[in-house]
Amino acid sequence: MIPLAERMRPTHLKDFMGQNHILGPGKALRAAIESDKVHSMILWGSPGVGKTTFARLLAHNQKREFFQLSAADSGIKSVRDILETARELIHRHQPSPILFLDEIHRFTKSQQDSLLGGVEKGIIILIGATTENPSFELNRALLSRCRVYHFEEMGRKDLEKILQRAVKEDPLISKHEVELRETEELILYSGGDVRKLLNALELVVDSEDREPQTTVIVTNERVASILRQKNVPYDKSGNQHYDTISAFIKSIRGSDPDAALYYLHTMISGGEDIKFICRRMIISASEDIGLANPNALLIATSCFQAATMVGLPEAAIPMSQTAIYLACSPKSNSAYLAMHRVQKAIKDNPYSSIPLHLRNAPDKLTRELGHGKNYKYPHDFPGNFVHQTYLPKDMDSMTFFVPGESPFETRMMEIFKQFRAKHKETEDK
Repeated sequence: MIPLAERMRPTHLKDFMGQNHILGPGKALRAAIESDKVHSMILWGSPGVGKTTFARLLAHNQKREFFQLSAADSGIKSVRDILETARELIHRHQPSPILFLDEIHRFTKSQQDSLLGGVEKGIIILIGATTENPSFELNRALLSRCRVYHFEEMGRKDLEKILQRAVKEDPLISKHEVELRETEELILYSGGDVRKLLNALELVVDSEDREPQTTVIVTNERVASILRQKNVPYDKSGNQHYDTISAFIKSIRGSDPDAALYYLHTMISGGEDIKFICRRMIISASEDIGLANPNALLIATSCFQAATMVGLPEAAIPMSQTAIYLACSPKSNSAYLAMHRVQKAIKDNPYSSIPLHLRNAPDKLTRELGHGKNYKYPHDFPGNFVHQTYLPKDMDSMTFFVPGESPFETRMMEIFKQFRAKHKETEDK
């Protein structure tokens, strides 16, 4: 059976809900549509906010052929085939077709480059959909040929309207008399994702065998109970997305490799973006392990590179290795705490003056003002070290870095203190 979310897709652009900041009267995208000057574009937003629906409706509104690809399972050959078909359509005096490329951020640089000629020459109108920041994930050359529109998550009022429309208009749901007595739990579960919202509603309505025309009362308690009973799978855009990554990082912090692996593979099997997971491991390597094992940051960074190079399913191997390594590493948050101390100090002392001897002196005027005067170049001294003031005068007594108790930090600070003490004695003489 076709899911409710698919059955409820609007069939006309006028019925499309949300995104008034770009589709409202007088807004940029609406003006382009109304003037029949549709251009290639990137739609950036969370899952379930209407990117695919909008692309389909736009093609229907403009009476253009519509081709759809997913970057997750398509490549250059698929793009070339569509470009060839598009040329044939144009040769028959038909308008340029729309190519909707879902998850465009998954395309490699060479795959993105294969789109450039078709977009630039107007052979196709590209509509790329992405959940990632296009500035980071797409080539500059492709971005320069497209306009970027940010699709915002649906507001509560729009989500409630969609629920009401579903219970009234869907032929299967409307077989029952559905009373939406409470909708907070449905909306909370959806996380602004219309697809999740409608499929959860359908799950609630169909949760028990009922005769047609019987009343289904939707309450927060009922929704929560049914979603638990049905063991709704991991969803990478809702609360479970945040709960699972939180559990994963806390398991690493708590030195439990088994729990870290469990939550890691819960996310991978649920379709979570591996780049997101790898970025969080990089953060954990600095925040939770830090100077207790500085190599952890190198391992986590290498994992990001390896995972993105090989892709799934093999990416799960270096990711598992890294999660185990991080969980089993000694822990220290001394660098993380030092960062917060210095940030607070800067906030409390925003106008502290840099000592003159540390300032840049590129010309005669700055030298006459004393910039760089009496600066001691450490490499001119024994051991490449010399005592001098570095912090601003009003902050000179402050200490930001307090080493932790890990063996590495203890050894590091012992050597450092001996080093400084030796040179202090030399200077005092």
